[in-house]
Amino acid sequence: MDEFYAETDLLLADQTSMDLSTKYRSGANGTTEGRSSTVSTDDELLDIGDGRMEALGNWADLEEMEPKYSSSSNLMDTLEDLPSGIGQYEDFHTIDWLRDIARDRMRHRHITKKRQEGCWEKVLSAHDAWSGWVCVLLVGVAAGLCAGIIDIGATWMSDLKEGICKEAFWLNKEQCCWSANDTTYDDEGCSQWNTWSEILGAQTGKKAAAGGYIVKYLLYVLWAVVFAMLASMFVHSFAPYACGSGIPEIKTILSGFIIRGYLGKWTLLTKSVGMMLAVSAGLSLGKEGPFVHVAACCGNIFSYLFPKYGSNEAKKREILSAAAAAGVSVAFGAPIGGVLFSLEEVSYYFPLKTLWRSFFCALAAAFVLRSINPFGNDHLVMFYVEYNEPWYLQELIPFIFLGALGGLYGSFFNKMNIAWCRYRKNSKLGQYPIVEVLGVTLVTAILSYPNKYTRMNTSELIRQLFSRCGAEDKTMLCDYNRNSTSLSSYTSSTVAGDEVYTALWMLFLGLLFKGLITIFTFGIKVPSGLFIPSMAVGAIVGRIVGIGMEQLVVRNHDNPFFQNMCQSKQFCTITPGLYAMVGAAAALGGVTRMTVSLVVIMFELTGGLQYIVPLMLAVMTSKWVGDALGKDGIYDAHIALNGYPYLDSKKEFTHTTIAADVMRPRRNDPPLCVITQDSMTVEEVEAIFRDTSHNGFPVVLSSESQYLVGFVLRRDLMLAIANARKNQEGVVSNSIVYFSSQVPNNPNDPAPLKLRKILDMAPITITDQTPMETVVEMFRKLGLRQTLVTHNGRLLGIITKKDVLRHVAQLGNQDPESILFN
Repeated sequence: MDEFYAETDLLLADQTSMDLSTKYRSGANGTTEGRSSTVSTDDELLDIGDGRMEALGNWADLEEMEPKYSSSSNLMDTLEDLPSGIGQYEDFHTIDWLRDIARDRMRHRHITKKRQEGCWEKVLSAHDAWSGWVCVLLVGVAAGLCAGIIDIGATWMSDLKEGICKEAFWLNKEQCCWSANDTTYDDEGCSQWNTWSEILGAQTGKKAAAGGYIVKYLLYVLWAVVFAMLASMFVHSFAPYACGSGIPEIKTILSGFIIRGYLGKWTLLTKSVGMMLAVSAGLSLGKEGPFVHVAACCGNIFSYLFPKYGSNEAKKREILSAAAAAGVSVAFGAPIGGVLFSLEEVSYYFPLKTLWRSFFCALAAAFVLRSINPFGNDHLVMFYVEYNEPWYLQELIPFIFLGALGGLYGSFFNKMNIAWCRYRKNSKLGQYPIVEVLGVTLVTAILSYPNKYTRMNTSELIRQLFSRCGAEDKTMLCDYNRNSTSLSSYTSSTVAGDEVYTALWMLFLGLLFKGLITIFTFGIKVPSGLFIPSMAVGAIVGRIVGIGMEQLVVRNHDNPFFQNMCQSKQFCTITPGLYAMVGAAAALGGVTRMTVSLVVIMFELTGGLQYIVPLMLAVMTSKWVGDALGKDGIYDAHIALNGYPYLDSKKEFTHTTIAADVMRPRRNDPPLCVITQDSMTVEEVEAIFRDTSHNGFPVVLSSESQYLVGFVLRRDLMLAIANARKNQEGVVSNSIVYFSSQVPNNPNDPAPLKLRKILDMAPITITDQTPMETVVEMFRKLGLRQTLVTHNGRLLGIITKKDVLRHVAQLGNQDPESILFN
């Protein structure tokens, strides 16, 4: 039975509703059943259901009411008679987390209820329960397969710049020399490996003369330019979204932003091929970061096999979080580190079930990649190392020093790279992306070839810097004055030979080159990651510091400060490779501001528990120094540069503004565009579509009272009107649009258009005096698109996510107009 209340009672009911729901979930004035009498006054037009205090006080009872009550609460009708597309989102818009999660809960309740009806319904219920695990398994397998193919292809094409295996052209240099009968293998290759200068007759034998060196130099540059041109043309022609790292966009997508096509099949294919070509070109970039994008593409594609995830954007992000973990897992062979990376760095909504599914997905990806064995060393990455050497308390000083250097480098790199990307964005350079790629590639190839440490694959460089010198190592970094007849001499530190100092000078030049060229490389229009270049810079610094520390201890072994580090004059234990590993973690931490996940990734790379303390100390120091010079990591900085609507949950809002300071309309603004509950025609609503670009509209009782009834999305309203004009007889421009349950039946009027089912009857509302600190937390924790501002139950304005982001930017002395999307 319905009741009609006086205005005083209505305001009291509204106020009680706001108090009981802590003023976050008031707004819809309850649910209702149809009335038999014709309504006339504003107060009578309010939809108030019977038992108002019971309904307000006991939300659990709402689920047990008749369907006519529960179904009208939040566009939660069965949706069976609504046009397709209702409840979906436009491109470059933010999702409504609360609505999507509520839709999934209602879908789950429906399946649970139907389960009692028969065996087939039980099977469907079981399928719904295990579909999440099946989906992440498929994503993990696909991510592992993609990673294996990319690793094999990138290694082969990288060696193709230097030569080819004459017996089997599909083998890279290392695999080619495995099949040879040579007893030695050096940088020049083996008898089965032919350099281009040998093939072209410019040299005989493995030692190149001047003519052979020039031929190899020119062909190296030529191959690099060809690979880079192919990569940029692939990206430009087939999938522009395949450029860059992809992690800033993945973070934004996981926060609830829609970017159509960014995770599509063409992006997956172009990113995979482009990664192989870009890495093979010798550019100062890596493929480990883009693995996250590739895995996320796999997650998006497989989610459409399961409607539970494919048709619900909030649920789909659970699969994408698991996919991001799989991407890091195959990049570094670190399943646990991948899960922590997804949790710490990219995911916005990470429930406990997503944690376990992410681990399962990362484990499946790592298992598949391990089965493929792309590097032939039974490890998932080229630079996997195993250390057993101890470290000493005195070494914490250089470890802290490396951490500080990593923070300084990270802050310097981030500022310079963002400045260059901003210049590219605002200048004519951005109009010629392929020319920029070719220019950077040409400079990189010409300058990197003379130095063996910049010429080699960056992953191979990191492997050499991480490794310890054994009896089999004949590299310049391992030229120590050892007693070759004693195996124990290879496990201790000794005086460095001349070639070690030559290698240090070459590494120092390589450090300057890689540190600078990466600034201009990251952000060009090819797939490009930042993990490997950052780790290479840090590893070079770490190896230099490690060798310096080693020689200091060896030459001062009798000093009391180093006494515990040397068992005798000939036996001191310092591991320069450990310093390289700590330096790599510090540099990567300074650039990305990763902490726990980075330490775990490095631990899984080495398999040594005893190195966690040095790694933690260096990474913490790196973050502290980096944060002191600039708060944002490189990915957050690129999110801000691109104007994505990302509200960082790690940053605190400490200002004292209130909702009235931020809401629209503001003073001198046009009045808020609203739709009335039952007095506007279809023509008038369509005129609002033409005159405004708002994403949604508050529905009020009437233009005079401004009592809030609900909120309707622009997309849903447009689809519903278009569908009604096409399929519903009698709906014309003069038809009245009704969002109420009571529709007058007048045979002389045009057929009414009843759209109550697409109305959100319970929009999030706040008062105009709500502190913005609370509002910001609501947007972060609840994932809101917008919230409506009321005063004593009457609508005053609206605050969107873009308004919040612009307000935060303005208070941070940044340009609020840099926020481009809502």
